[in-house]
Amino acid sequence: MRYAILADIHSNLNAFKAVIDDLNSRGGFQKIWCLGDVVGYGPEPHECIQLLNEYDNLCVAGNHDWACIGKLSNIIFNPVAAEACAWTEKQLNDWEINYLAALPEMITEGDFTLVHGSPRNPLTEYLFSDIDAEQNLAYFDTPYCLIGHSHVPMIFEKNNTVIFTRLIEGVPVQLGNNRLIINPGGVGQPRDNDPRAAYAVYDRDLGIIEHFRVEYDIKATQGKMRRAGLPETLVTRLDYGR
Repeated sequence: MRYAILADIHSNLNAFKAVIDDLNSRGGFQKIWCLGDVVGYGPEPHECIQLLNEYDNLCVAGNHDWACIGKLSNIIFNPVAAEACAWTEKQLNDWEINYLAALPEMITEGDFTLVHGSPRNPLTEYLFSDIDAEQNLAYFDTPYCLIGHSHVPMIFEKNNTVIFTRLIEGVPVQLGNNRLIINPGGVGQPRDNDPRAAYAVYDRDLGIIEHFRVEYDIKATQGKMRRAGLPETLVTRLDYGR
């Protein structure tokens, strides 16, 4: 069985569709594991929620998912993120608001814990350091944890100590005895200086996770953002993947 691991779609339908097409070209998938922030920043929140729910999926709440419906304060957001959040709230219908509100902060599925930010602080903690990753090991019981939030593809591996490495496109991560925290990168707003949409695939039969990148029509997304009146800072950053 193959699981598509997606994080930080952020209302970017063009990127989301490109990822789905790329997944299908690589043998398809049976289920999506979504690590939060389906909405926020981008121009098509309604369409991204609808597309996600066309597939069998598990999805956890992201900070933008809840801030865009008032369930989480956006006071800690920078001004452009808060502006996009306020715009997003106006686009959502009642069903979509209820859907986002009902998303859990954490899901355990077999050997995996799914969460947006971190096991210790599911909505808002960014995991970048070995020290923070090691401390977070005490907050989940499964061998492996999948996270989003930073929009950067990376892996923390616990051996004698916790070691940080970047996920490398097309290089499989073999799942074994060491505990792992893995971030597949961002679908809709990458932040690792690569503007291509990022995602990962878990192949349960092979026991591997593999990271992939795919180009999408950035200009089309930017045009939609400008027509919606979203902040120009959010528009231009898509060109650079940061």
